[in-house]
Amino acid sequence: MQKSGAALARFALEQLGISHTFGIPGVHNTELYDELNASPSITPVLVGHECGAAFMADAISRTSQQVGTLVIVPAAGVTHAASGIGEAGLDGIPMLIISGGIHSASGRHYQLHDMDQHSLLKPMTKAQFKITQHKDVIPTLYEAYRIATGDEPGPVFVELPYNIGNFLGEVDELPLFQAKSCAAVLPHAALAEAAKRLLAARRPGLFVGWGALGASAALEQLADTLEAPVCTTLQGLSSFPASHPLHTGMGFGAYAVPAAENAFADCDCLLAIGTRFAEIPTGSYSMPVPAELIHLDINPQVFNANFPATLTLCGDAKALVPALLREVEQQLVAKPQRGLAAQIARDKLAYVESWLNHNSGTRVNPAHFCQTLRAQLNDSAIVAADDGNHTFILAELMPILGPRQFISPSDFNAMGYCIPACIGAKLANPQRQVVGVVGDGALRMTGLELLTASSLKLGVVLFVFNDGELSQIAQAQEIPYNRKTCSGLPSMDLAALAKACQCEFVAIDNNQNCTSGIQQALALAAQNKPVLVDVAIDYSKRTRFTEGVVKATLKRFTPRDKLRVISRALWRRVTG
Repeated sequence: MQKSGAALARFALEQLGISHTFGIPGVHNTELYDELNASPSITPVLVGHECGAAFMADAISRTSQQVGTLVIVPAAGVTHAASGIGEAGLDGIPMLIISGGIHSASGRHYQLHDMDQHSLLKPMTKAQFKITQHKDVIPTLYEAYRIATGDEPGPVFVELPYNIGNFLGEVDELPLFQAKSCAAVLPHAALAEAAKRLLAARRPGLFVGWGALGASAALEQLADTLEAPVCTTLQGLSSFPASHPLHTGMGFGAYAVPAAENAFADCDCLLAIGTRFAEIPTGSYSMPVPAELIHLDINPQVFNANFPATLTLCGDAKALVPALLREVEQQLVAKPQRGLAAQIARDKLAYVESWLNHNSGTRVNPAHFCQTLRAQLNDSAIVAADDGNHTFILAELMPILGPRQFISPSDFNAMGYCIPACIGAKLANPQRQVVGVVGDGALRMTGLELLTASSLKLGVVLFVFNDGELSQIAQAQEIPYNRKTCSGLPSMDLAALAKACQCEFVAIDNNQNCTSGIQQALALAAQNKPVLVDVAIDYSKRTRFTEGVVKATLKRFTPRDKLRVISRALWRRVTG
């Protein structure tokens, strides 16, 4: 039979359950966009910029069982999307990237902007494919999907050249997708040894990342059985509910909230699950990891990379954590009684009160905002954050209650994530509340995707923490140098931006109108209207994370360089 490569790609994507694609059409994929537009199950979404498309696809994967999919033009489309692809690659998020491509025949080039897309994306993706025959279109996309979702997930790039995608070719059949499943091989001896070490420890603790997402229920039982405190990575905030009495917060050590620092102070055996011990969740590698480290992860390459492990368990946490729980229960003689839950509750309350008692003047106190927002959101709401000071405000002060309910850029630190991510999350979860918190700096990067949200009639709320500077880097500059460089932002009329993007607008100027402002924004969003909320946030109080990371970084300076930096800061403090 004669089929265009575009028709074959559409068939494959329909079989894979893809609901939305994101990108901007060009001459190299016009046929594919025409096919997608005719699909009864796939909606192609026109974005403002391919970087936003990648963040939308990322959020589809983070908040649902679907795989986010890009359909982009070659060259500039690929480079524009690269930040979102890199974020997904480092964070372990599955993604399909389908690009047009280059084809030469009879010495003639079908496009002018020649570049090696595969070499560009190789460090960010799990695999790259270039389709050269029509018969390979469907099998290649099926294999790309398997790779993207298998083992540690990640992005996979598929180049569909112009001559394959837009022209007809002969194929024998349209094969249906068949998922390949294999029974997990459980390392029983290692699991028994891990259980033995956890039970022998005086103060065991759990450190949980995004890779533990599928094991949340077993993790809660394991924490209860061991009476062990649980801290998370930034992404891992979605893997363990903040409502659990043994949840302490993000990370542990001097950069973490007091509940985590105190609960893990004497930790003599750490069980790390689904984390690579990256820079942010370890407080710039200042986390005081004990000598006894049991590391469980699906990717063996993460073992011993940043902290040495005494025991490693390689496999999917979804299978290994319940198996480990059974081993612990079989070996358990008497359940520990450490009284940790009461201590954690007291420390959490005291920390929130320290923020609420901070004088924010006429601006909005971050803790007051987080408490008010949490009280008005449904328990199933999805919260997206961008990269910046507000990220760590939310990590410390905004309780996340269930799986896939908090999404944020993490290891790649890509600003501009939040607004497009809210669009992707809402498309994947139309019945759930979706709200985002974005800094006024990140807003400048992808703010025009608000027009995408309004064109799709998506009821999302974007809270802009508006303070007039890049506050996270400004604080990182101010602490050691007593000076800020290139961190101030020109004033922006957010009401005008909202009007231009056909969004509703709400202003929250102080604590007093915080409740009514959030209530109004959520009510408008319930009417399928995107809402931009200008929050006059007060950043005068620093997070534990910011202070701890700056101190940890300074400790790495040589004595001479440390003296130079401190002397400069003191001199500027005296002279102004």
